[in-house]
Amino acid sequence: MTSMRALRQDSANGPEDLHLITDAPVPAPGPGEILVKVTAAGVNFADVMQTRGTYEGGPQAPYVAGFEAAGEVVAVGDGVIAPAVGDHAVGTGGGAFAEYMVMPAAGAVPVPEGWSDDQAIGLILNWVTALAALKPLGRLAAGETVLVQAAAGGVGQAAVRLAKHYGATVIGTASPGKHDLVRALGADRVLGYGAEAGEVDLVLESVGGTTFGASLAAAKRVTGRVVVYGVAGGEVAITNRDLNFRHQIHLIGLHLGVLIEHAPSIFAELMDELRELVATGVCAPGTPTVYDLADGPKALAELEARATSGKLVLRP
Repeated sequence: MTSMRALRQDSANGPEDLHLITDAPVPAPGPGEILVKVTAAGVNFADVMQTRGTYEGGPQAPYVAGFEAAGEVVAVGDGVIAPAVGDHAVGTGGGAFAEYMVMPAAGAVPVPEGWSDDQAIGLILNWVTALAALKPLGRLAAGETVLVQAAAGGVGQAAVRLAKHYGATVIGTASPGKHDLVRALGADRVLGYGAEAGEVDLVLESVGGTTFGASLAAAKRVTGRVVVYGVAGGEVAITNRDLNFRHQIHLIGLHLGVLIEHAPSIFAELMDELRELVATGVCAPGTPTVYDLADGPKALAELEARATSGKLVLRP
C-alpha cells in the first residue's frame, strides 16, 4: 500500500479547512522510529491551535494533521528493539489523522493488556502531562491543595484523579454543565472559571486568557507553584515586575515534547510511575468519544467551542 486516507490541513483558517484526502503517501520509519497502522487518533486542543497557525513551532499548511495515535506496529526503523512488529502501541508524532503514521519508538508505550487502542489514547499526552505537572515539576506533597483549571478536559481529568491518589485536596474548574463529571472524578470542590478558589499550593494552568490571572492570584505567596502547560484561552504576558511585586510564586513551564527531548531521565521515571498506576488501576482505561476520520473537522470545531469533555478519538 503506497497511499492512504488522511486529514490534510490546507490553511490557517481553522478546522473548516481540514479535508479528507485519499492519496496521502504512506510514510516510512527512519532510524529510531516505528510505523503504526492507526486504529485510534487522539484529538487535542493543540490540534485546534495548529489549524489556526497559533501553535508555537507547529507545521505549516498544507500538512497531514494530528500528533497522537494508537495502533498496530507494522514496521520499525534501524535500531528499534521495542515495540516490535505486531505490538500495539500508543505515542506521538506528526500526521496522526491518517491510516498510517510514524512515531519515535522512545516515546511510544505498549497498549496495556486488556485495553483497546481507543482506551489507551491519552496515556502519554494526558496522563504523563498531568503526572509531570503534579510531581517532578509541581512537587506535590500529600495534604496540599491543588487547583486544576479545565478539569473536565483530557489532562484535567487525569490530573484530578492523580492528585487525589497522591493525597491532595482538589479544586477543579469547569463550565457549568461539566461540574458533576468533575465531582465524579474525585474533586473536593468544583468552581466556574474565574471564581475565587482561595489560596492553594499548586495550580495546573492550561487555559490562559483571563483565567491565567486567577491562577496566579490563587497560588500561595512564596511557596505556591503554577505549572503552565497550555494556552487554550489565549496568550497572556507576565513581567519581572509582576513576579517581584505582585506574584511572588514559582511559575513553571511544561511542554511534554521538550521534556522528552531534554530530560529523558525524568521521562523514564514518569513512564515507570505510569506503569505502576496502570497496574494498580489508578490509571484506568479511557472512555473517549469516537468520531469517524472524515468527521475530524467536526470534532475539532466542537472541541474549540468547548462543547466536549474528556478525550476525543478519530477512527480511520
